[in-house]
Amino acid sequence: MRIMIADDHPIFRSGVRNLLQTTEDLIVVGEAASGDEVLGLVEQCQPDLILMDIRMPGLNGIEATRLVKEKYPHIHVLILTMFRDDQSVFTAMRVGAKGYVLKDADEIELLQSVRMVGNGGAVFSSDIAARMMHFFSEPRTRNPSEHPVLSELSKREMEILERMAEGHTNAQIGARLAISAKTVANYVSTILNKLQVVDRNEASRILQEFREGSSN
Repeated sequence: MRIMIADDHPIFRSGVRNLLQTTEDLIVVGEAASGDEVLGLVEQCQPDLILMDIRMPGLNGIEATRLVKEKYPHIHVLILTMFRDDQSVFTAMRVGAKGYVLKDADEIELLQSVRMVGNGGAVFSSDIAARMMHFFSEPRTRNPSEHPVLSELSKREMEILERMAEGHTNAQIGARLAISAKTVANYVSTILNKLQVVDRNEASRILQEFREGSSN
């Protein structure tokens, strides 16, 4: 099985590469330090599976997964990250990832996960699986201050998200808040990264769900 490792930490990539090299059925064919590098190398390396971190400079792992799956639907993606929040998990699944494993997984769990996803299965680390079971078995929180994702946004970021949800352009938002359109664009990028979504529509949907829940 041909594996690409996508992570912006060289030491972590080295550790994963060394682990994979101890096997007879897994081979590392490429490494990337950002989502942009993944897209630049995937055609050349032709991996069967990409081990994808979420938070990387430039194009994040969620966006890179979506773009890879759109162009190369046969390539499997296994998310390997430190992010445990529900939104990151669900967003990764929506864009096409088939597995979600935390970086503190032991070597046996990681190798089993690679093989399972590479062979067309789906897998979650035990901690993530337990969180998902709890998520679906318990009523979701509707308290605005307890929202697991929106609570990470600053007051200004929430202001911009609200105007994004209303369909305003960056220029319109900037004029309303007395800041430049470029500054708004930077805020939008930060908002998308914090929410772990791929575009403004996804971000607006999260806010809409929040509003609907808060009114119940």
